[in-house]
Amino acid sequence: MRRLLATIVLCGAVASAAHARSFTWASQGDVQTSDPHSQNEGLTNLFSQEVYGTLVMRDKQLGLAPGLAVSWTRVNDTTWRFALRQGVKFSDGTPFTADDVVFSIERAQHEHSQLRQYANLLGRPRRIDDYTVELVQQNPNPILLEHATTIYIMSKSWSVKHKVESPLDYKSGQDSYAAQHAMGAGPWMLVLRQPDVKTVLRRNPHWWGKFEGNLTEITYRPIKSDATRTAALFSGQVDFVLDPPPQDIVRIKAQPDLKVVEGTENRVIFLGFDQHRDELLYSSVKGRNPFKDPRVRQAVYQAIDIEALRTKTMRGLAAPTGGITPSIVASTPEIEKRLPYDPARAKRLLAEAGYPKGFEVGLHCPNNRYIKDEELCAAVAAMLARVGIQVKLSTQPRATYFPRLEKYDTSFYLLGWGGAVTDAQVMLSPVLRSYDKATGQGSYNYGRYSNAKLDALIDAAAQEMNPEKRRELIRQALAEHNANVYHVPLHRQVIPWAMRGNVQVVHRADNWLIGEWISIGDNGRRSKAD
Repeated sequence: MRRLLATIVLCGAVASAAHARSFTWASQGDVQTSDPHSQNEGLTNLFSQEVYGTLVMRDKQLGLAPGLAVSWTRVNDTTWRFALRQGVKFSDGTPFTADDVVFSIERAQHEHSQLRQYANLLGRPRRIDDYTVELVQQNPNPILLEHATTIYIMSKSWSVKHKVESPLDYKSGQDSYAAQHAMGAGPWMLVLRQPDVKTVLRRNPHWWGKFEGNLTEITYRPIKSDATRTAALFSGQVDFVLDPPPQDIVRIKAQPDLKVVEGTENRVIFLGFDQHRDELLYSSVKGRNPFKDPRVRQAVYQAIDIEALRTKTMRGLAAPTGGITPSIVASTPEIEKRLPYDPARAKRLLAEAGYPKGFEVGLHCPNNRYIKDEELCAAVAAMLARVGIQVKLSTQPRATYFPRLEKYDTSFYLLGWGGAVTDAQVMLSPVLRSYDKATGQGSYNYGRYSNAKLDALIDAAAQEMNPEKRRELIRQALAEHNANVYHVPLHRQVIPWAMRGNVQVVHRADNWLIGEWISIGDNGRRSKAD
């Protein structure tokens, strides 16, 4: 009998090992921090979602789905009630309750939180009982459930124990226990964090949900070099690359044991200008700020050959747009129409503005955040030189680039904005509105322009509960932005994912690789179904 039992246990262990799968993936940048409220950046938010979880989640089509809350009710225009999922535990076994929700929302409302404006729009959280929370807003919020997907829920007891009750001040270089460690109720738990080397996640044994895939461990490796990322995929060092170099796509597709899945991302890439300082930083112009003049901003716009950027620089992985919203769903044909490429017109506009010979200016760009970001900025710089604007290009890794923007240490910059939400408000309030210290709105208006008419339209749209009236307010706000050329839209990214042939993934338009949906087979050959 003992021998039989031993055999059964051994066979069970072998079967379990056979179905267990480790998975390694890569992209050019790294997670900025494990503190879920400190930074609002795509890759960082993805890992926060996987480890911490949110009240409301996204399904495979980006629709809203129950998360740590199983249901919700709008009590009135300014009060929402959430019924929390019972029996949930954090990865250390601690029970999840309403206290953790209240704590997390209040933590995300701290001035050091880059999610503050979304957390503020959720309103004041109050505990009704262990499994019921109400959110009370000062004003109606027609997309409150969308905002509820953005705030990650932490363990209050863990945060108090490790003295991380407040988010770290990332832009000032602050460090904390939460920067390298995590305690959440999401599907995965953080077991190793080595910045710029690797991050390792394992299944959370206490997770309340269902793993549709077969992964048991995920290792993320940041690999900055395009050639090295591709080589790592070809050699089998990684199973998946989130951002394969566009120039390598054809070669990857030709490999029988590799495959590529493509889709348009909800992300718009654009240029911004310092429109606040009386004298630009990093510029040859003294005593004036050329970018305060809309004619100069329009000259930059019309000096850019968007079709050349699409075909040559981006190799087709771009959908040019005149719109400024991450998703075309929130725009209109009128808003989407670009100003024409017209370098002669650009030169005339510069002359009219008092710069007939152009001027010099610095352009700051990331080099490991967006598809071909460094090459994109270099191409733009070359185009601007043809109309007299001499650009000194400076590129940095995302870990140093975004703190630079937060300090407004730039005159001219590249930025991308997107995510799962297709509603225009996620662009209007944080990026296009003037800065409001009290609410955090306009936190990403790095140009620091201010337009009272635009602000009024944005604020009205943020509270309008009538869908038709709200659509018209959004249209007017976007038209006002475009008329003033506050930013120069370039394109929406087209995202190719490259992977081994035995990997099955769900390609979402927010460019999030969801670990609990991934399956990996026994070999690297591409299946006939692919």
